[in-house]
Amino acid sequence: MKPPFNWFLSPPLTPFRRWGAMAVAVVADGLQFLVGPLGWVGLDQAIDAVAMVLTSALIGFHPLLLPTFLIELIPVADLLPTWTGCVWLVISLRKKQHTEVVDIEATTVPNKPTQPVPPQIPPKQ
Repeated sequence: MKPPFNWFLSPPLTPFRRWGAMAVAVVADGLQFLVGPLGWVGLDQAIDAVAMVLTSALIGFHPLLLPTFLIELIPVADLLPTWTGCVWLVISLRKKQHTEVVDIEATTVPNKPTQPVPPQIPPKQ
């Protein structure tokens, strides 16, 4: 049985997830740049909400996504490519802290010698 999805655990950063998150960010920033001057306030917030959910689903939730979401609520600031910058920064940070997962069951431990090895004493001169 598959465990339920956890928004706070970061999934492995596969190339598909990285490119998908960047595509979502670029599309969100592009749509906001095109729609921004028209003054459709509700549409801007909908784009932000969709970008936040899709980005969190692709690369996992990161605290940097919250200030980006709040900055996008400011009327002029939503014309800046904040989603693209934030997603790029989160991906960069996750790549740095990425650790390789080791499968314990598949790991083999070398056998210990059956007889104890006596310590080597250097010859006297």
